[in-house]
Amino acid sequence: MQRLLVAILAAVDAAIAAAVGLAVLLAPLTLLWTLAFGATANWGALWPVAGTLWQFGHGVPLEIVIPDEMVVAVGISKDAAQFTLSLTPLAFLIFTLLFAARSGTRAARSGAWLLGVVAGSVTFALIATGVALTAHTSGAQTPFALSIVLPSAVYLVGTLCGAVRYAWREGDGGLIDRLHDAVDRRGDWGVLPAEIARGTAAVVVTLTGVAGLAVAIAVMLRGGEVVALFEAARVDGTGVAVITLGHLAYLPTLLVWAVAWLAGPGIAVGVGTAVSPAGTELGVVPGIPMLGLLPESSSIWMLIVVLLPVGAGAFAGWIVRSRLVWEDVARPFAPRLAIAVGIALGSAGVAAVAAVLASGSIGPGRLAETGPHAGWMSLAIGIEVLVGASILLLAPRHRDELAEERTDRWVAEMRTSPTTDAGAFFDRSVSDAGANDHPDANDTAPLDDHGFFGDGSTPTHR
Repeated sequence: MQRLLVAILAAVDAAIAAAVGLAVLLAPLTLLWTLAFGATANWGALWPVAGTLWQFGHGVPLEIVIPDEMVVAVGISKDAAQFTLSLTPLAFLIFTLLFAARSGTRAARSGAWLLGVVAGSVTFALIATGVALTAHTSGAQTPFALSIVLPSAVYLVGTLCGAVRYAWREGDGGLIDRLHDAVDRRGDWGVLPAEIARGTAAVVVTLTGVAGLAVAIAVMLRGGEVVALFEAARVDGTGVAVITLGHLAYLPTLLVWAVAWLAGPGIAVGVGTAVSPAGTELGVVPGIPMLGLLPESSSIWMLIVVLLPVGAGAFAGWIVRSRLVWEDVARPFAPRLAIAVGIALGSAGVAAVAAVLASGSIGPGRLAETGPHAGWMSLAIGIEVLVGASILLLAPRHRDELAEERTDRWVAEMRTSPTTDAGAFFDRSVSDAGANDHPDANDTAPLDDHGFFGDGSTPTHR
């Protein structure tokens, strides 16, 4: 019955995650429909639009087809009437990922993490299938297979990571425990998986915080350009609200762009363009207010910002080094080197995935390439994090570490010594003295009896 309950709760979690994501889209769209169309609104189109945007938020590309009458009315080229939109607003994807991780942790805490992962993932896949079957719009088509696979994969990765993380730390009485025991038998090498994961998480969190600070500084410095682009759009209050909500959905994407810029490779906003600390080469860009944050020019001296990812690696190395000292496994050099390399590879892998999700097409022609290059970004992050982590992890052992190790060793030796219990030794001495009033031949005599603090005579040797 308990396993059945775990499966039911995992399925409910998956249904809530999908429902909340769809509700976040339906609520503003309903308000927009009401304000824009009033009583004559086509309410039958509300659900297909919301479902299509939900799929798009999970990485599903959209095939945009502009009707012929609109092409003629606007006067655009027929070549630009059909294009792919694949630059994902990562806010929806991250929400699903975090909610799934929470569900996986709950299933692992209940003692049946594998069942919870399967039940939740299958439920979410069924919901994604239902959305793919019912959400069809004429102007924005999505590939049917990807509409099911990509949202389901996001939820599966999230719930699996949450479940395995909890089971590795707390135990599950099954597969994870056996794997954990096999790793522990490696001795000093047994700390590698946990410390690499801890260091990689520290790098990701640090870079996210630094990127957020960089975006905030860009808003302060170039907020006027953003406002000017809002004014150039000539939209009413409803349009401003819609554009602002869209920008909020793209905020995680913008953070990935900021990390790519800080790491050095930068981003592209169209074929043949580059925005990096070394320089900016931009042609004509769309009048999207968010793009007003892009710097118009850069100086070679701005390359100093690559020290920030190095600092993130050093921070992760310091956290791991402190942990190794606490666990008394900081002495071997080879495991520390492997941890530094593992943190660099893990950070590079996360950067590559983030770059793939934060890049894509935003329009026809040259706008088909937008965002960071996954290969260059992951390579830069990996090298910079490796340098920073190595500084802290591979540095010679500090005297404070050695002193702490000597103290721990002394305490361990004293605990195994028969003279450790000072109270017992004192009680035994008192009882021996009470039982025998005659001094033992091995007892020590006061110093004054030898004249050290008496009349100054020379002590007599015994």
